[in-house]
Amino acid sequence: MLIVAGTLYVDPARRYAYLASCEAAVRAARAAPGCVDFAVSADLVEPGRVNVYERWESDEQLLAFRGSGPEAEQVTEILGAEVHKFRISGVEAP
Repeated sequence: MLIVAGTLYVDPARRYAYLASCEAAVRAARAAPGCVDFAVSADLVEPGRVNVYERWESDEQLLAFRGSGPEAEQVTEILGAEVHKFRISGVEAP
């Protein structure tokens, strides 16, 4: 199991347009083999921040979904990013 999580930064005036452009990717990811969860959302405190959360069963399934990566239009909207992949060795109740 692995988690990809972090933050993206976009122009605050364009954040909701950016999020709307992500809808098709979110739907496709959630339908992809091995995707446990996939979310892209507006941060409640920072106006230009977008939170990213993905959970996948394996690297292979993540890479199969990623293919050539995000659309060029989405990449040009991103002003900064800090996203990491975490390997999960176990899961337990909180």
